Parts: sequence; structure tokens; C-alpha cells
Amino acid sequence: MDLKLLTYIVVGLSFALYIGVAIWARAGSTKEFYVAGGGVHPVVNGMATAADWMSAASFISMAGIIAFAGYDGSVYLMGWTGGYVLLAVLLAPYLRKFGKFTVPQFIGDRYYSQSARIVAVICLIFISFTYVAGQMRGVGIVFSRFLEVEITTGLITGMGLVFFYAVLGGMKGVTYTQVAQYVVLIFAYTIPAIFISLQITGNPLPQLGLGGSVASGEPFLNKLDSVVTQLGFGAYTLGSKSMIDITAITFALMAGTAGLPHVIVRFFTVPKVRDARSSAGWALVFIAILYTTAPAVGAMARYNVHATVNTAVSSGGDLFAPEAALKYEERPEWMQRWEKTGLLKYEDKNGDGRIQYYNEKSKNEAFLAQAEAAGWKGNELNVDRDIMVLANPEVAKLPNWVIALVAAGGIAAALSTAAGLLLVISAAVSHDLLKSVFVPDLSEKGELMAGRVASAVAVLIAGYLGYNPPGFVAEVVAFAFGLACSSLFPTILLGIFSKRMNKEGAIAGMLSGLTFTFCYILYFKGIFITPMAENVPANWLFGISPEGIGSVGAIVNIVVAFVVSRFTAPPPAHIQHLVEDIRTPRGAGQAQAH
Repeated sequence: MDLKLLTYIVVGLSFALYIGVAIWARAGSTKEFYVAGGGVHPVVNGMATAADWMSAASFISMAGIIAFAGYDGSVYLMGWTGGYVLLAVLLAPYLRKFGKFTVPQFIGDRYYSQSARIVAVICLIFISFTYVAGQMRGVGIVFSRFLEVEITTGLITGMGLVFFYAVLGGMKGVTYTQVAQYVVLIFAYTIPAIFISLQITGNPLPQLGLGGSVASGEPFLNKLDSVVTQLGFGAYTLGSKSMIDITAITFALMAGTAGLPHVIVRFFTVPKVRDARSSAGWALVFIAILYTTAPAVGAMARYNVHATVNTAVSSGGDLFAPEAALKYEERPEWMQRWEKTGLLKYEDKNGDGRIQYYNEKSKNEAFLAQAEAAGWKGNELNVDRDIMVLANPEVAKLPNWVIALVAAGGIAAALSTAAGLLLVISAAVSHDLLKSVFVPDLSEKGELMAGRVASAVAVLIAGYLGYNPPGFVAEVVAFAFGLACSSLFPTILLGIFSKRMNKEGAIAGMLSGLTFTFCYILYFKGIFITPMAENVPANWLFGISPEGIGSVGAIVNIVVAFVVSRFTAPPPAHIQHLVEDIRTPRGAGQAQAH
């Protein structure tokens, strides 16, 4: 069957499943719209959380970053998985015991202040829109490839689908839709990985294949290192980031995970406090299946692309021989399909009609001299790293049904998180601003309608941000984690474990952490000011990149919060008792009473 037709069928069936589930689980009340009625089983919630979590950044972009960054990409694996440990131990059970729908509601009640609630909503909107920008770019990438159109057209199509089932079903519909999406995306991710691992190393387990050997007996990673260094790139298994930057990025991603509103809200959907912790454990199990596979997917994708463009990569011949480079007119179909999206581009700089794909900015002068002697005039192929996972089965010439399955999985990953984020935004506007602050007598029906209108507006804004994002999908998502790390995470943590933290300290801490981190990212990512090209790392504060600056922002938040709280009145006695109660398990002390 033709690939395009088969892709339409597979993706269409998955859409029918999601929309059917959304209609079946349609929210009929505000509680069902915000927290799915609070009766979701921990295993089901863990699976939905995993789907919510394994967004376009995890499915599409993380392996792409690992493919191009190699060892340096490991910070995403460590940070995004380690965050669930923090979440399960430090936040989830306590927030569930507090029993509120949203993070701003917790902050507003814990810090006995509508102003604190409004500041939390501002932080949440900054975080969620930054995050959803990455997701909508992922949606655009998947749909542009699936429909073989420009990324803008793909983005608009995806926006319409997100709007339909997020606005219709609310959290109840999204929860059960995400369970179906998890099943689709995990099969779509692991099945191609198994095929490709078998092709390259003969091992069906990608996790073991990464450490296996190619047909010649040479360890796969040694072979990959040899290939990329011969083409002027840095060694795949060696990192270029400083230890302080790796530490800062990892912590920002971990604390950001624990502070992300759309993840935290999932723990309000289970019946009991114990179930919240159980949900976090199940989520980590489901997430680990994909995260342990991603390094192999990234490494093997990088190898396959080079082997496609330069035949000497796999044969061991002369990389600079004219016949080693692929003729543009003989390029495979997958390259032709991706060229239509604008995410893969070729420019014949030396007029030989062949594709020279190498690092023209290499610091290896001997390599550059060889390249010049061979008539190379600069790198001629631009491959967007966000396409690597989707293109991988096509590059490896896998069966059409596998390629179609990956398209369905990519769409499931991007849509599941985009929908969850849009619900968080709508809840913040309708519940935390309108109902709780500005229109306290708003009816339940009116609040539900306001939430749906807010979702619709959020879809439009998210679409624009997805059209013009400040970086690659995973990179943009990392910025959102930095914002969450520097604003909400410290405030929630102090709200649970510090009786002395008051509303003035919390508000000052959130604003200072958010402002510092947001301005740092804006400056160095060139949104308002042109980045300083090669001198950027030298100008980073303490050598910390924008992806990791949220760690410093968290410290700023905590320091400011403690200083301000010490110079202002302590919280009321009932708030201090509330903090003690949140931390005390139900039933504690009952045995002694008898």
C-alpha cells in the first residue's frame, strides 16, 4: 500500500479513537473539566501523566538533540526523569492532601492572599505559554510531514484538532484520551527502535544495541565517534558543556518538572493522598520505557543520516572521494518528502550536484584543508534536529506501516501535552482569576464556558508561538522548565515545609525569580537583543546557559523570599497549623489515643 495512503489510514484511526474517547468522557461539571472528577485510578493516572509528560519534546526533539549533541544531550534524560523523584517525594502527596484544583489556588490559600494567587497565575501563564510554544512547533512538524505541506499549514491543522478535543472534553476527556495516546506513542517509538537496532547491531533491544557492535565487530559508539570526527564534528561520546552548566541544567529540569502546573494538576485527579504518590511511581515506570530507548534512537539516527549522504561512512572508504557523496538527483524519497516541509534544505555550493554534509566550522584545521582540497565549499545540507525521530524509520528503509505508526505516535505525543497545557491555562483564567478574584458569583455553567473560551484564545496564541519559537522544541521546553524552577517550585516547596514563609516573601520571591530567569533567556536567545555569536558562553553568568539559568533563578527566589519574610509579619496562626496538617499523614497519632 502507498505510504501516504497508509499514513492517512493509521493516523485517521488514531484520531477516531481520541475523538471518540473525548466524546465518551465529555466533562459535564467544573470538577470533571478541571480534575476529571477526582476518581481516576493511580495506574490509569500514571499512564495519562506519562502521555502528558512525554510531549513533542520527549518524542520528537529529545532524541534529535541527543543525535546532534551526543553526550551533552544526557542532561535532558537526567533532569526530566529525576524530576519525578522530587515530585513524588516533596510535592505530590502534600498538594493532593491540600485538595485544591490548581497550583494558584494552593498558593492563594496557603499564602492567604489574592495577590499571591494572581502572581502565581502570571507565573503559570508565562511557563505554560513557553512550554506550549514548543508543543505547537512539534504539532506543526508532525502535521507538515504527515500532510506533506509547509510547516505553517501543518501547524494550523494541528491547532484545530487540539482545540476540538481539549475544549470539548476538559480534564476528564483529556485523561482518558491520554491513556490511548500513551499506548500509541510508546509502540510508535519502540517498534522502529527495535528494527533499527537489529539492522545496525543485530540486537533487538535498543538499550543494549547502543552498547553493541556493528557487523565488522567494532563497537557501535566507536564507529559513530569515528564517523562524526572524520566529518569535522565533535566526538559523539565526549561532552563540551562545563560541569557547572550540566549541573545547573539538570537541576533546572528536575525542579521544573516538580513545578510544572500541568503535571502537578494530574495528582488532583486521584481519589486519595496515597494514590498521588503511587501515580508518580507508575508515571516514572511508563516514562522510563521511552527514556531508556531515546539514546539509542538518537545515536542510530545520526549514524544512518551520515551513511545515507556519504557511502564511505558504512563502507570505510575515502570520505573525500567524489563518488562517496550522494548525488542530489539520486536522493532517497524521504529527503524529497522532508524538503517539502522546509525542515530539510540543500544548497549546492560547489556546483558538483552532490551533497557534502560536514561541519564547516570545525576546529580541526587538517580536516578543513582536506575538505577544501576535495573541492568542498561549505556544508550543503541543513537537517532540522526536530525531524530526526520522525525521519529515522524512513532513513532506515523500514516497512511503510512502521513509518505510518511513527507519524501517529508523534501526533499523539504533541497533542497530548498541548491539550494538558491549554487546560491549565484555561483553569488559571476561569477558576483562579474570574471565579476566585474578579467574578466570585459566577455560575458553574458560566465558569465552564469561560474555561472553554480561554482554551480557544490560548490555542491561537500558542499557534503563533509555535510558528515563531525561540529555538528547537526541546530547547524551548527547557526554558519553560527554567521558569517553573525559578518561580513556582520554590514557592510551593516553602509553602509546604516552612511555617514562617508569608505572603510578602512568596510574592517577592516568585516575581524576582521569574523576572531574573525570563530576562536572562530573552537576552541570550536574541529575542530582543542579538546574541553575541561565538562569545555567548563567555558571557553567561557563572558559565550557565539559558537552559540552566532557572537553577540560579530558584536561588534568587528563595533568598528574596526568606529576606522579605523576616522583615514582615509572620503568617496567621491558622495558616501555620494548616502547614503542619499538610505534612502530617492522616491517622497519625491515633494508635496512641487508644
